Amino acid sequence: MCGIFAYLGPNEKAAEIVLKGLKKLEYRGYDSWGIAAQMEGGDFVIEKHVGKISEVINLEEKMTHSSHLAMGHSRWATHGGVTQYNAHPHTSEDQDVVVVHNGIFENYLELKEALIAKGHQFRSETDSEVFAHLIEEELEEGFETAFTRACKKVTGRFAILALHKGENKLIAARRGSPLIVGKADDGALFVASDVPAFLEYTKKIQYLDDNQMVTLTEGRAHFYDLETGSPIEKRLISIDWKEEEAEKGAYAHFMLKEIMEQKETLARAINADPELIQKATAMINKAYGTTLVGCGTAGKVAMVGEYLFANVAKKHVNVKFGSEFKSARHFLTDRSLIIAISQSGETADTLEALEIAKSKGAKIISIVNVETSTMARMSDLVIPLKAGPEKAVASTKATTSQLAILTLLAYAVAGRANEGKQLLIESEGKLNDLLNPRYEAHIEAVADQIKDAQDIMIIGRDMNFPIALESAIKLQEVSYIHAEGFAGGELKHGPIALISEGTPCIVIAPNDEYKAEILSNAMELKARGALLIGISPDNAEIFDIWIKVPSVGNASPILDLIPIQILAYKLAVARQTNPDMPRNLAKSVTVK
Repeated sequence: MCGIFAYLGPNEKAAEIVLKGLKKLEYRGYDSWGIAAQMEGGDFVIEKHVGKISEVINLEEKMTHSSHLAMGHSRWATHGGVTQYNAHPHTSEDQDVVVVHNGIFENYLELKEALIAKGHQFRSETDSEVFAHLIEEELEEGFETAFTRACKKVTGRFAILALHKGENKLIAARRGSPLIVGKADDGALFVASDVPAFLEYTKKIQYLDDNQMVTLTEGRAHFYDLETGSPIEKRLISIDWKEEEAEKGAYAHFMLKEIMEQKETLARAINADPELIQKATAMINKAYGTTLVGCGTAGKVAMVGEYLFANVAKKHVNVKFGSEFKSARHFLTDRSLIIAISQSGETADTLEALEIAKSKGAKIISIVNVETSTMARMSDLVIPLKAGPEKAVASTKATTSQLAILTLLAYAVAGRANEGKQLLIESEGKLNDLLNPRYEAHIEAVADQIKDAQDIMIIGRDMNFPIALESAIKLQEVSYIHAEGFAGGELKHGPIALISEGTPCIVIAPNDEYKAEILSNAMELKARGALLIGISPDNAEIFDIWIKVPSVGNASPILDLIPIQILAYKLAVARQTNPDMPRNLAKSVTVK
């Protein structure tokens, strides 16, 4: 949640650099935005607006200040409404201290009341403004000391940056929310929530871990333990992301670009390092209890994993959403294994689950796209997706890569690793049947037919029941149509009451042992007036609309999901919503 970006360096157009970087982080939050630039002499110029940066006209003209130090923020609102006052940056009462913040200060009301009792006056409704006042209270001891003491007073997860008038210095700290330092060859330093903000300037980075802070001065980044103040040596890491992967290119939206990139990203996942797969297999076989953990889309991927391990490896694994993991602490031991699934590796609820697991001595495998993320660094083994930057809020290419990795693992645990890889290679070879202009045009016609629907139902069985749930997420988040996924056999236990004449119902019907049953469930829907949209290798007589998918056996969840990704995108475009930036959502959920 929220995008943070800062620059300190020789270029006097710091504000413009920050503005450009914030645009690249807009997927992390787009309710409002703001930039603070420090002028010669130490005064700050602050620009704050409600709405998306990308929608502001002639924005560059507002950022012409000559400055070597600036920081900015693109907000996803948590505390306080979407207003200019609540937009970041926030300042102390005397405006000598400026802060931007991602996360939630859980004890901010208590702190705010104490500060008000001392005479402080607040301009916003946010929890973030409290931090600027906390620094102001301690400034007699020096900026760094004041910053450190403020960090110790707040509870909750945060990434926080601060500037002080007259000091050519930026201080940042994190606890639970990501922060990355970039170092360019010309001596420029960057701090950001995510790498794409500064990818055009450098690929050399240093990560802050939890309860660490960094002080940036001209050309130098000094890292410290937030609790003890002890200096920390940080390794400089070179990443292999390509700048063009983080840009839309000729595509209208990132979501469509990322859907189409699945031709390449699925192949990368299939060719995961065999040694990593072997190590993970050994850990799974050795564990006394394995639990798959994820949130949102990754949680649905975990549910597919449960079926994969049961059907392929004849092995039981548990599934928990990160937000519902706490009860698992009662049965975790040092023989337990957690397999965490995430795109960003910064999902707060999943990280909290891993903290619980580590406290019990459990081992952790992470399947993650950002292999230097917090989740990856907490893990005993990391299997990277290598899907490249995913900037649309609705996950597509990372999802299918996660499904591919779980398929590889299930077959490997069954002692059939080569068979699983061959199945996936054959499935990937059939992707051109789905990612081509004719197929896209067919689904666009389907979207035009159902774009005015108030409700959509999706049904599936076995491995495609979680895909029905994930399909509902995709339709909800980008088209804003009320969509729900159900297990086909559960219809007659309640959900079928929702069907009225013309209700679109998507039926996921692969050529598996459940096909006759799911078609029977579909017939129950049709008898109540549903418009049946079949996603299947074959055109069943009962389908009103048929979207063809190849028959790929146990890899069917991967290919069955892709036409629904395209349908969700086409519905968003038809309904004139922004598929990259759905309302009320952000890409990386770093707050609980």
